[in-house]
Amino acid sequence: MRDFVFSPMLSTFTLRRAAAALITSGSLALSGNCLPADDWSGWQGDQRDGVYRESGVVNEIPESGLPLKWKAKIAGGYAGPSVADGRVFVFDYAKRQGEAFNDPGKRADLTGDERLIVLDAETGKELWRHEYERPYSISYPAGPRCTPTVDGDHVYILGSEGDLRCLSVTDGELVWSRNLPTDFDAEVPIWGFSAHPLVHGDLLYTMVGGDGQGIVAFDKSTGEVRWKQLDCNAGYCAPSILRRAESEQLLVYSPTGVHGLDPITGDPIWNMDISPMYDMSIAIPVVEGNRIFASGIRTESVMFELDPQSNATKEIWRGERDHSVYSSNSPAVAVDGVIYGTDCNVGELIAVDFETGDRIWSTFQATQPNEKRFIKHGTAFLNRLGDSDRFLVFSENGDLIIATLSKDGFQEHGRFRAIEPTGEAFGRSVAWTAPAYANQTAFIRNDQEIVAYDLSAK
Repeated sequence: MRDFVFSPMLSTFTLRRAAAALITSGSLALSGNCLPADDWSGWQGDQRDGVYRESGVVNEIPESGLPLKWKAKIAGGYAGPSVADGRVFVFDYAKRQGEAFNDPGKRADLTGDERLIVLDAETGKELWRHEYERPYSISYPAGPRCTPTVDGDHVYILGSEGDLRCLSVTDGELVWSRNLPTDFDAEVPIWGFSAHPLVHGDLLYTMVGGDGQGIVAFDKSTGEVRWKQLDCNAGYCAPSILRRAESEQLLVYSPTGVHGLDPITGDPIWNMDISPMYDMSIAIPVVEGNRIFASGIRTESVMFELDPQSNATKEIWRGERDHSVYSSNSPAVAVDGVIYGTDCNVGELIAVDFETGDRIWSTFQATQPNEKRFIKHGTAFLNRLGDSDRFLVFSENGDLIIATLSKDGFQEHGRFRAIEPTGEAFGRSVAWTAPAYANQTAFIRNDQEIVAYDLSAK
């Protein structure tokens, strides 16, 4: 990312053009003061693209690590934090009774409370909390999966057992609530409801599951149903907005395919078949131009193209053994003709040619650097630093890394242990929660605490 120096010799027109360009790229500095950058108001940030847009941040990590600003105690969960208007929102589960065990084929029965805890972003001091009793009967029962979604005066949460709630951001007062199994007779997925709620315009979207209600759009102010669409199970993938030249579409990855819907009416526009095993539509599809890449486990992945005029879909390639990348816990990204994603079969970070699906390189450095052979569902969360080729990489072993990702390979620019991996998966310790980046700060959690690290360049 770059800064511009303004000269009094520049014309007003030139200044305005430069300012507009820099505002777009999110890297404007005037008189030493940065323009406000995006908050991190939900899953993958304000724009749901996983890009961290803020000037004045480090581009490498020193050997001593990053300065710790604060830490606060929390309980279990896979839901990453969100940050908006000086508040940090973290969703957890305080277990009271029951045996919590991780078995991908069995549900664990627990009693406890789901809690939204809101902290001051500068100090970590608790501002308020909202909690409710919620028995669990899910696999991997650490806690909620869905990152809180902040929209203006309201914050929306979706719990593992289907509690969808709208709260006031100032004091946690309940505005409205729905329960997906009770209100829609929806089946709770074995790994819990996981589709981070999306707010767009006047609507809130999330996956529900069932005949004609795979996805449901709610009035964000009242919780009333505006429309329902798709015959499918809920799956685990968050909806997102696909922006075309003259329109917007709702991009939905369900257990039966990738769908484009009218965001206002829910009417189907296009569809591409893909059926990942065990309903594991998890990672948000990658969009690059008119092409979309979606992946599941084993050899389930597809690259396809949307005709810009007719919205017809054209398959470009499908995944095969030792080909493509199969993301699950964390979404892949595409930059300059290369897809980067952590592979759930082998556990490496893999670079794939966008045009052919051929693998270019792979490494365990982003997931478990001491591994040599394979690990199931190796996970790293990749967040691009502006429009640069550098990424913040949060490894499942608790390391925060800055690295260059390119066709030439994975080049580290420092790492440090940001938090301990307190979770368990397949016999190893993991941290499977996505960080949030805002206010020149990294906010990272595990099942015991949330920490804030200073990202500012000194």
